[in-house]
Formats: sequence, structure tokens, C-alpha cells
Amino acid sequence: MMSGKRVNVTRSSMPELSEFIEELKPVWDSRWLSNRGAASLKFEEMLKQFLEVEQVYCFANGHLALEVAINGLFLEGEVITTPYTHVSTTHSIVRNGLTPVFVDVEEQTYTINPDLIEKAITEKTVAIVATHVYGFPCDVDAIEEIAKRHGLYVIYDAAHAFGVKYKGIGIGNYGDLSMFSTHATKVFHTIEGGLVTYKNKDDDKLSAMRKIVNFGFSSPEDIDYIGTNARMNEFEAVMGICNLRHIEEEIQKRRLAGERYWERLEGVPGIKLPKPGLDTVWNYAYFPVIFDGYKMNRDQVQAKLAKEDIYARKYFYPITNEAACYAEKYGEIDMPVAKHASECVLTLPMYADLTIGDVDRICDIVLQ
Repeated sequence: MMSGKRVNVTRSSMPELSEFIEELKPVWDSRWLSNRGAASLKFEEMLKQFLEVEQVYCFANGHLALEVAINGLFLEGEVITTPYTHVSTTHSIVRNGLTPVFVDVEEQTYTINPDLIEKAITEKTVAIVATHVYGFPCDVDAIEEIAKRHGLYVIYDAAHAFGVKYKGIGIGNYGDLSMFSTHATKVFHTIEGGLVTYKNKDDDKLSAMRKIVNFGFSSPEDIDYIGTNARMNEFEAVMGICNLRHIEEEIQKRRLAGERYWERLEGVPGIKLPKPGLDTVWNYAYFPVIFDGYKMNRDQVQAKLAKEDIYARKYFYPITNEAACYAEKYGEIDMPVAKHASECVLTLPMYADLTIGDVDRICDIVLQ
């Protein structure tokens, strides 16, 4: 029998309704609800300051942000990427007519293994698309060195990494561009949404991206590209403006929950708790736990929690090269580290409103 309140794997942070309404009033009065109105432009400027990046462009969602950004580079050939990511990452490559080349991940962070990137490069390789898994940064130094030597673009799927810093630098400054998801389930959200960060020096190179997002229009009468509709609307931008005012407080709340998990679960035989490196300011996006040699396997733990109205998530499962739409072509590729992680990782509930009592209840069930 279930006991206690329902605990989902995540829960959206929200501003006070009165704050949202007050910020929304100018939009309501203007009737400018989409297509880069005043709220969107204000939001982008706020994002530049918080993320400490040079340029930001907002999108309707994170997947479209990544797909359109890659589209705007007009690449042809192979892209080295990771199978341990949301399938959106792979889709964004394939839907642009590019061929994904999967390489395995590192055991500590589950991010792409730079040593394997080097081995996978061919004369057809044009880019590296790497994911900052759970907000843990990839080995950006090694990836940058490889990319420079071979003349490759570096594109980061930073969907999990909003607010993360590496060596004191905002994570959106690494690579040629980074995509952040601002979906409702993320550390920071705009209901739906996403954004791309990049450097001033690449402004011309990415000018196509800023037109593709709006059907390819470069002026009211000129359509230069085969585009799509990927624009963030003003209601989403207003939600972002409000949530950005509170993001540091929200991350601090998540940190307290994370520290309690570590206190309760660290050192338990058969349980491994991945952590970011010492050079990382983390955002506590997720709380991944590896059940490997524990008295219950990952699926059994998940089922046991669900019986108590607590909903943890397999994240990521399956690895993307084994998804039904890719398995025929890529499913036999050997990805031992990613495969093992996909079978053993369970992300426990993590959000700002998660109380220490909630964490203790979850840990008690896991440890019983």
C-alpha cells in the first residue's frame, strides 16, 4: 500500500503568480505575443549576464535549438557523438542529413570519451556533438584540442547544464556553440524552450541559424533559407525572466537535497554516486545512482519506489544507437560503458521543493 505524498522525479520551479502577472502586463497590453517581442529581447540580455556568455538566441524548445543550430552550419558528412544522451541529440544530427558516428563514454562522468573521438575521426568527419550528461561537463579541454587539430566544429548538448561553470567559466563558452534546454523539467525553465550560446566572432557564421528559426525569412519579402518555425513566444520569455531572478536560490535548495542523498547513500556496497569534478560548479540537475552489485538491481529499486508513490527514472535508457529507429543500422556497435550505465543508472527525485524528509523517505526505501 502506498504511503506518504507522491514524489515525481522532477517538479517545475515556479515564481509567485503575482510576479508572473506583473511581468506579463506589458506583453498583454502590447498584444505582441511572438516573433521576438520586448520580453524575448529582455530575456536574452538577462541570459547573457547570468550565463556569462557573449551571445544568446532563444528557441521554442531545446531540440529545435540544436537542430536549427546544426542546420545553420550547412555541414555534410559524419558527426562524432555519444549514444548516452537523450535521443533528441541523435535526431538533430540525422534530421540534418548527417551520419552519426557513436563512441563510448567515460566511466566517471558518462560524457563522451575524448580518446575514442580521436580514433573515430575520418576524412568525412565534420563535427563533434557531445553531451554534458547530468550537468557534468565533458572533457572540454581535450575535445577542443582534438577539434583544432582536425578542423572540426564542436557543438555541445548542454540541455542539463544551465548555470554550470568549469574552471570558473560559464559552460556555454566552450565549443563553437552550446544548446541549453529550458523545458519545464529542467533546473531552469521557460515552460517549453531552449537557447543557443555562441561567441561574437561567430555571429556572421551563425546568421543563417537566426533566419532558419523563422521560416528562412531575412526580411518581410526575402526568404533565403528553407526554414522552420522555432521561435520562443513571449509568455515563455516572461516565465524565463521571472525564474531567472530566483535561479541561484533554487539551485541552492537542490544542493541541500543532493548533499542529503550523498550523506545517506555514499559508501553503501553496490551503490555508486557519480559526482562532478573539483573544477566544476554544478547545478544539481539530476541525482544519478548506479546500482551495480546491490541487493536489488536498478529495475527492482525503481519498482519498489513506485509502490510507495515515488517515481524515479531510467536516464538514459536505451542508449540511442539501440533505439528502434536506429537499431538496424547502429544497434550492434559495442558501447560497453554506455550500455552498462543504461542498465544500472536510476535518477532519484531531484527538484528545489524536495525536502530533506522526502530524501530520507526515498533513502529509507532504497536501503530497507
